[in-house]
Amino acid sequence: MPQTHTRTQSFLRPVPAPEPARSLFRPPFRNYQFDTAYDEMFEAPGVPRPHYQALFQTLLELPPEEMRKSQQAADLSFLHQGITFTVYGNDEGTERVFPNDLLPRIIPHHEWRKIESGLTQRIAALNLFLEDVYHRGRILADGIVPRELVYSCRHFRREMRNLTVPRGIYVSVCGTDLVRLPDGSFAVLEDNLRVPSGVSYMLANRKVLKKVFPTLFRDYGVCPVDHYAQALLATLRTLSPESSSRHEPAVVLLTPGVFNSAYFEHTFLAQQMGIELVEGRDLLVHDNVVYMRTTAGLKRVDVIYRRVDDDFLDPLCFRRDSSLGVPGLFNAYRAGNVSLANSIGTGIADDKALYAYVPAIIRYYLSEEPVLPNIETYLLTDRSQRSYVLEHLDELVVKAVGESGGYGMLIGPHSTAEQREEFRARIQAEPRNYIAQPTLSLSRAPCFLDGEAQARHVDLRPYILYGENVTLVPGGLTRVALRRGSLVVNSSQGGGSKDTWVLRA
Repeated sequence: MPQTHTRTQSFLRPVPAPEPARSLFRPPFRNYQFDTAYDEMFEAPGVPRPHYQALFQTLLELPPEEMRKSQQAADLSFLHQGITFTVYGNDEGTERVFPNDLLPRIIPHHEWRKIESGLTQRIAALNLFLEDVYHRGRILADGIVPRELVYSCRHFRREMRNLTVPRGIYVSVCGTDLVRLPDGSFAVLEDNLRVPSGVSYMLANRKVLKKVFPTLFRDYGVCPVDHYAQALLATLRTLSPESSSRHEPAVVLLTPGVFNSAYFEHTFLAQQMGIELVEGRDLLVHDNVVYMRTTAGLKRVDVIYRRVDDDFLDPLCFRRDSSLGVPGLFNAYRAGNVSLANSIGTGIADDKALYAYVPAIIRYYLSEEPVLPNIETYLLTDRSQRSYVLEHLDELVVKAVGESGGYGMLIGPHSTAEQREEFRARIQAEPRNYIAQPTLSLSRAPCFLDGEAQARHVDLRPYILYGENVTLVPGGLTRVALRRGSLVVNSSQGGGSKDTWVLRA
């Protein structure tokens, strides 16, 4: 059982923010503000951290008008490339250019090495957990993770029981969200193990920043990220089923189509990898073998990088009303004639309630202490924890266990009495569907907004690939809460992103 809810962890507990101190900088930092959050650029007002010194000096010398022109050029570049995202349920229009900020977030090499070690450890343990749950179930029998937690998860797929997946790899592509706490350390906020998105924005941000700050980029010695697409393709090819005897596996990317919020990313990655982008109607199954329709006839498919949720993959096995999937795909998968990345049923491991058990999962399978800690988490199926949360809704963050994109979430200190009462009713009706965490003071980084540098809260989503080896492209997507005072970094909730520079040793 996770014990995080009973321990006092002062670095996670909400701390009343003092009156922001105004720095005495010249433009563009004249109005830059500080609070109790860790500042990525500054050790103290007017004192940049050593690895930010060169960027700080460049910004002091750069005319604001030049930065404005660069931002306009970046926005225009994103628009012309079709780098957009979709906001569902918005009457004013759903398709928007993805907001990007020109000031990079810089991470020293030694910090990245710890992140890399912690995420490598985490994906290894979670893959072992998924294999165990769908086969022997040792961790459940030993009482490390409650059976009812797994079996009540809506992403648990009984169809996957005793099904052998290629190389025993359930999760080949993972995006894990990290936050930096007020003491400067990183912690894992959540894992995204089904169809993690956002990597195309990481690559697009890098392309823009290399043009805006070419000399600075070169002098800093920034680790490259451009090879991500080829690293992803190599990872996918390692999953080719044993039944395929051809030298080069045929890999495709399965998209739900143009109305999906991440469709730009699907087209971008398929193009970068040099593989076909397909929809369900482009594939068919015959004798448990998957084929792609082409102008030259049918072509066998070995590996599918699917960006379609489990429910919609196969109308013969899952949702019968789905027009996004491929009838018979699951039978072909079960027969070992096609591989899927990520595997069906991986959603158990990114259920926000099971997240609380990941440190115990790491200890159980790897006999190691977690390199990166979790955030204190309250499980609302526990009566005492639920009672505490209901009494402190104004202090905590409540999340639906299966939602993403910032939906289904209550941020207590920023909520109204009406919103809290609504969530109180939801929790009491379905306690399994929610968890709660302290309101974190996410680190802040400078962003170029309204012609000056302003501090905004950020998180970090590195991308982990798991094939023959574990590969992390040094960097990731730094997501930014662009609205002043906001803690929500999701693009669907007004967030944006910036380039992440990991420095060479």
